[in-house]
Amino acid sequence: MMMFREAFRMSVKAVAANKMRSFLTMLGIIIGVMALVVLVSVANGTTESVADSIHSMGTNTFTVRISDDKNNPLAEEELYELTKDLDAVGDISPVSTGQAEVTLTGTTDSSGETSSVNVNGTFGSYEEIMGLTMTEGRFFNVTDLQNHTTVAVISQDLAEDALGSSHCVGQTIRLSGVCYQVIGVVESSSSGRRGRNSSSYRSYEAYVPFTTLVRQFDSVSPEITSFVASAKEEDRIDEAESQLTAMMLNRFRQDSDAFSIQNQSEIAETMAEVRQSMTMMLGGIAAISLLVGGIGIMNIMLVSVTERTREIGIRKAIGASRAVIMLQFLIEAMILSLMGCAIGIIGSAAAVKIVGLVGGSDYHLSVPVVVVSVVFSSLIGILFGLYPANKAAKKKPIEALRYVG
Repeated sequence: MMMFREAFRMSVKAVAANKMRSFLTMLGIIIGVMALVVLVSVANGTTESVADSIHSMGTNTFTVRISDDKNNPLAEEELYELTKDLDAVGDISPVSTGQAEVTLTGTTDSSGETSSVNVNGTFGSYEEIMGLTMTEGRFFNVTDLQNHTTVAVISQDLAEDALGSSHCVGQTIRLSGVCYQVIGVVESSSSGRRGRNSSSYRSYEAYVPFTTLVRQFDSVSPEITSFVASAKEEDRIDEAESQLTAMMLNRFRQDSDAFSIQNQSEIAETMAEVRQSMTMMLGGIAAISLLVGGIGIMNIMLVSVTERTREIGIRKAIGASRAVIMLQFLIEAMILSLMGCAIGIIGSAAAVKIVGLVGGSDYHLSVPVVVVSVVFSSLIGILFGLYPANKAAKKKPIEALRYVG
């Protein structure tokens, strides 16, 4: 223990004696750690926000799209007739989307400009199927559908930017010249992941009765080309998908290419795989920077060994063992590596915060990645410090004392 304490003291003294050189040596590790931690943390934060959006819609949700109706379009009444006996399938809602223009007169920097809005025509059951969160008002009902009422449920972002406030139930919003009465406001899909004044990241969505959309938009067909459905129970997702597939195959002459069924849980699983692959790829790229930093430590340690050859000779002459000399230089390499790692982690915390502020997102340091960077930096200190330490320990006292630098 005494030997280790003395070796540590001398190593700290040696590092402090050449502050600028020590800092430049640590720079490779600092950059490597920052690259690793920042890249992985931002990537994780981005994929997590996408995964949260997917999970918020429920993992028992299906989206069915019809690409070839065989000249026999699917009508609303037929859809409900075909699905009423599917005991594993819960709610069904046709959905179609049109594009509209809205003038932004609210609180963003783009006030006065026009922006595109996704206008989704659907049924009242869409709210529960897709897990929409109402912040104010209500979703439309059967009466709105039957009467082709020009009412709309809009996203929080659209309410703030087009009407000046998310508390706008009862007000009128003009979409491509058509006036809709706002009956509800839903939480935006981008909520909490972007800055309030960053209009390019804001979610402009409107939901209107399916029958109203068909009447107001010439580009929207009254036939059903897409619908969403949910499984009655989480553990019956596969059964519900099988029933929907069988129903669609029977309806479209056993042609599996005539339609597609997208399972929300499959998307969530794919996102998890993408996140893992991205983390590994970015981690591998950043790890190369750490290795370069390790080579820098080894180079400087070799220079340090050469410069201190006479010191090594004197210490060996008065009784210092090979293990003591080796331990001192190894600890010195470890100090350079871990100090660089510590500075890199502090810099990463600041960088992640800045990226979050600039991008309007809420990113956090990934604790597992921080732990990995500390372990990896320690290993680099040992591996790249071992050769210089061993070279110093093998020097013969007489030859070392005769050395003239």
